[in-house]
Amino acid sequence: MSDIFTSPSRIIVTCGKRHAAYLEKEIVELGFTPVRTFMTGVELKGTVNDCIVLNLNLRCASQVLYSLKELKANSPEEVYDQLIHYPWENFLTNESYFSITSHASHFTVNNELFVNMKVKDAIADRMRRETMRRPDSGSARDGAVFHLFWKDENAEIFLDTSGETVAKHGYRKIPGKAPMLESLTAASLMATKWDRKSPFINPMCGSSTIAIEAALLATNRKPGLLRDNYSFMHVTGYSPSFFSEQKEKLKTQIKEVPNLKIIATDISEDAIKISKVNAELAGVNHLIEFAVCDFESTKIPETAGVIYFNPEYGERLGDITELETTYARMGDFMKKKCQGYLGYIFTGNLDLAKKIGLKASQRIEFYTAKIDCRLLEYELYGGSRREPKSDLQNLPKANT
Repeated sequence: MSDIFTSPSRIIVTCGKRHAAYLEKEIVELGFTPVRTFMTGVELKGTVNDCIVLNLNLRCASQVLYSLKELKANSPEEVYDQLIHYPWENFLTNESYFSITSHASHFTVNNELFVNMKVKDAIADRMRRETMRRPDSGSARDGAVFHLFWKDENAEIFLDTSGETVAKHGYRKIPGKAPMLESLTAASLMATKWDRKSPFINPMCGSSTIAIEAALLATNRKPGLLRDNYSFMHVTGYSPSFFSEQKEKLKTQIKEVPNLKIIATDISEDAIKISKVNAELAGVNHLIEFAVCDFESTKIPETAGVIYFNPEYGERLGDITELETTYARMGDFMKKKCQGYLGYIFTGNLDLAKKIGLKASQRIEFYTAKIDCRLLEYELYGGSRREPKSDLQNLPKANT
């Protein structure tokens, strides 16, 4: 059987809903050619070594899936019958640990855990038959991970080369209250017109995911720098030397940005303490100025840049009446103190957004969990307006 690390197959890189345009841009910048882009991912062709590169570099991705086999199935038993004939012994040893995930949309399935069990049984029974012993399995994704996608009669089994999701970037050991997922934060930053050189101001920063991701983006620090375990490491044929080479390459690509100014403020002293811990783990604590203050006291540099708010929006935290006042204050603050800047507010409550009192020049669509959100852009004209150049001129225009 061919070596999956060097043999091309179908690769599906998944992402959050409405992240695909930003994920596609990342993939193209890495030198890959997408076959198609859809609402929650990008398809391309490549090897598991290519998957290693994707896992280490992508900010907006969730999982990197490498196709092993397509099949037709009309019951969980038919899935089992076909997968027990697949040569799993070429990928696993008796000492391996593996887990199963699935997405099943079939009339015979009312519980995906049952599907997971049938796939697990097929692999374990095949291994027992061929090697006289079955490997360990469980729900933890810290070993080899296989994913079954099954819709109607069409099914496909993948090696999930990521294992634990790459949507989390590894530095947020103390999350704080209701933080944005790192991949969503990265996608939203890519949607702005920030040039990654001018000032980036993040009032009401919480645990500072936004400020940290901004620092990582500006200096080209990739998520793979902070992670040492992936599913691809736990299948036969894995070469530690290739992984080490790619990880070293990430280090050489870090950029120094002279006079980069990223400011993160919050009224909560605990939030700033958490922010500093997370920033240190991310390796960017020296790039961010932290301060404990009300957002209206945030220091705004004279050189125009971007100001980005991610306020509470009532679905998760905060009292609506209080938030109406907060949103109105944000609008006044941006209008009076941030002239010449581009303002961004990420919110899942468009009724509250009306309280900002400014006209949005763009309303960029996102999702967080199951909440329909918008990244609202405001052109804050002043006596002299210096707008940061867009890094995403080739992206589709946002819906308004």
